[in-house]
Formats: sequence, C-alpha cells, structure tokens
Amino acid sequence: MNLLRAGGRLSILIALIIFSLIIIFHELGHFLLAKANGITVVEFSLGMGPRLLSREWHGTRYSWKLLPFGGSCMMLGEDEAAGEEGSFGSKSALARISVIAAGPIFNFIMAFVAAVIITGCVGYDPAVVYRASDGFPAQEAGIQTGDVITEMNGKHIQLAREVSNYVSFHQGETVTVTYERDGETHVVTLDPKETEDGRYLLGLSMNSGYVKGGVGKTLFYGAYEVKYWIDITLQSLKMLVKGQVGVKDMSGPVGVVDMIGETYTESVQISWFAVFVNMLNIAILLSANLGVMNLLPLPALDGGRLVFLILELIRGKRINPEKEGMVHFIGLMALMALMVVILFSDVMKLM
Repeated sequence: MNLLRAGGRLSILIALIIFSLIIIFHELGHFLLAKANGITVVEFSLGMGPRLLSREWHGTRYSWKLLPFGGSCMMLGEDEAAGEEGSFGSKSALARISVIAAGPIFNFIMAFVAAVIITGCVGYDPAVVYRASDGFPAQEAGIQTGDVITEMNGKHIQLAREVSNYVSFHQGETVTVTYERDGETHVVTLDPKETEDGRYLLGLSMNSGYVKGGVGKTLFYGAYEVKYWIDITLQSLKMLVKGQVGVKDMSGPVGVVDMIGETYTESVQISWFAVFVNMLNIAILLSANLGVMNLLPLPALDGGRLVFLILELIRGKRINPEKEGMVHFIGLMALMALMVVILFSDVMKLM
C-alpha cells in the first residue's frame, strides 16, 4: 500500500514537471521574441494565482505562483494602443506577430527535440505489414507479410501506427492502399469489413518492431513524429466539430494526470528506461497538442490574437484595442467555462 501511495505521488510529481516544462517553453517563446523586439516584459511567471516566490531582475519580475497549471509572459501595454517606448502596442504588426506566434512554435520545437531523443534511443516503427488476417479485405486483395504501406487514399504513410489510426478516423470508408513489395509499387482498393462489435477493419496487423537509423533518419523521423501528433490533434478536432466525439471524450489536466499515472504504473514494472521513454512520449503529445490548440483562431488564444494582427496588416491600421480586449475577455470566459465542464467530466470518469 505504501508503495502504491509513493507511486501515485511520484506520478503526480512527474505530471507537474511535464506540465511545467511545456508551459515554461511556451512562455519562453513569447519572452525571447519580446526581448528581441525591444518589448518590456513586466512579469514572467509559472502557475496562476498568488505568488509563492518572486524576484525582479533587469526590469522583469520572475514569479512562481500557487496553482501549478498555466503561466504567463506579461508585456507592457499588451492590450493597449501604441504607447510608451517598449510597450507591445508601440511595435510593428510583424514584430507583434512574431512574439505571439513564438509560443506555439516553441512548443513544436520542444516536441521535436523530445522526439529526436526518443527516435535516437528507440528508433521508429516502419509501416511494414506483419500479417493480413484471413477473411478480411487486405488478404483478399493480395497484401502479404513484409509489404510496406506507403499511402492510404493519397495520405503518405511512414509509421505503422498511422495505418490503424487512419482506419479508426475513417470508419466504413473505402480505402485505396499503395504498398511496396520487392521494389515494386502496387495499388489496391479495399472496402472495410464490419466486425461483430461494429468496427470496420481492413485486417492489417502492422509490425510493432522499431528500427534505428543514422543521424539523417533520426532527425527526419523526429520531425515526422511531431507531424504525426499534429495530425492526430487535427483529426480529433475535426471529429469534435462533426459531432463524432463530445466534450465527455475530452480530457483536461485531471484526465491527463490520471493518464500519466496509469502509464507510469505500467512502465515502472518494466524498467526506468520505459518510464523515461513513455513520459517523453506524453510530453511530445502534450506539447504538440498545446501548439495546435493555441493556434486555433479563437479569442483569448494565440491564434485569436494572430487573427487581429493579420487583419491589422490587411487594413493598415489597428483594430480598437478596447474592442479587441473585450472579444478576448469573452473568449477567455468561454474557455474557462469549458475547462470547468471538462474538469467535472474528468472527475466523474475517475469516480
């Protein structure tokens, strides 16, 4: 029992470390580009709420706050029209765009670095067919063990995981599969077969083994890993918009902490190296996810601010900062309400 409690506490600590690193890296992007453009950063903080620790250095207050989620890079005159020298509003639209876009971009950079580390240590999973199941479309079309899947309905495939994910996201759809065998390219069209549990499958079991490559392949597959998680996030958002999934299927901080806890518990039984790799994988997922979500053109998010800045470039003048601020405030309240709903859903799942 004591070991279980210790494991639970350690998994929560790991979750907080992962969250903190992702948030710090995101805000660091805003911070560095603000400094590079001569914008005064009033406060750089990790967490939300009252300050626990705080120190001012070179005109910026660095703070660690009570609530361990979130963070901020507060810039002088961020929601005001052009003011004093060093204020956010006094800089050109392009300079402000670079500052706002830097946060999500830094999340993608963090995900890339983590993915390169994993690819270098473990390798990548090539899209090699392990088995074509009897009585399913793939086998009937002639696909065999050892074939390499390269495309599905025009989408390029590099990883074994992409095959099953494509089928999951396109249930019931006819799929044109391109594959290679002995240097020759073959194309077949497959109509998925419905199983007793209502799923539509092609009958493809992919190779679960990992392959290591040189520096070039490590960098390529590190970048591709980030692209893979970006695609997963976008596909999930598409399903949410179409109503194929609901809010109950989404997870907030509580759900993520629970996922990290379960992954840690399973991994630690294998080895500490497995813990390291799986936690790094979760960091890639969360960092890429945060980058994508922040680029959505919604008020209060970085993407929403970018919309106003792009409109400013097109119009040649800035939109009234008070009106823009009101739009972002309304968006923030809506996001907070959504977070409360997701938090409640996460708690109910745990119960």
